[in-house]
Amino acid sequence: MAKILMLTNSMGASADVLPALALLQHDVRVLPAEVSVLIDAPTVDCIFVDARRDLPNTKAFTKLITTTGVSTPIVVITTEGGLSAVNADWQIADVILDTAGPAEVDARIRIVIGKDALVQLAKNPALKEIRSGEVVIDEDSYTAKIKGRTLDLTFKEFELLKYLTQHPGRVFSRSQLLQEIWGYDYFGGTRTVDVHIRRLRSKLGPEFETIIDTVRNVGYRFSSNNTAGSNQSTADLS
Repeated sequence: MAKILMLTNSMGASADVLPALALLQHDVRVLPAEVSVLIDAPTVDCIFVDARRDLPNTKAFTKLITTTGVSTPIVVITTEGGLSAVNADWQIADVILDTAGPAEVDARIRIVIGKDALVQLAKNPALKEIRSGEVVIDEDSYTAKIKGRTLDLTFKEFELLKYLTQHPGRVFSRSQLLQEIWGYDYFGGTRTVDVHIRRLRSKLGPEFETIIDTVRNVGYRFSSNNTAGSNQSTADLS
């Protein structure tokens, strides 16, 4: 589940700008398309900008956003007729039609967020070591430690823990985790995710097993604040 900020001067909800987005389980906040709103805007993974009606001003707006120091990837929403006006000079990560379906919208969100993470990693190689709470993951050596103790993980268990740790607090459905870790070519069911989560918790041990939290009827999230003896607010469905 990504945190999305939609900037639009159209009246109504995000469903009126990009209907498919309303069908996905992302956290979407809608604000006016004004640079001033970014001062107090919440931290987000991706910014959508409505360019359906005013292409020239939207181009100036997206360029202004980047000059203010905002590094969050920007995706412009436009009509098919507006595609011819969009180019690299807009300083955006991607462009999408307002008629795009849910699968395409979700894929583009994953891609721009993933590309942004790779850019940040290239700027700072030290980011290859992922730290969250007591968990330390070294991507180069494929090792994961919890409070200094090395975990004996399989490759998929390592990738699953790494992915969750990279997005603390974000909730991922079983289907999302299956696609991200096992890929689209995997034919197994989502119970595969439950099995690996159960094994991960076992290897984390009683003190830290609750850092992988189950969100009822949705999926899983990484929460470094959860420790043994604390009350889990969500029931474990696995």
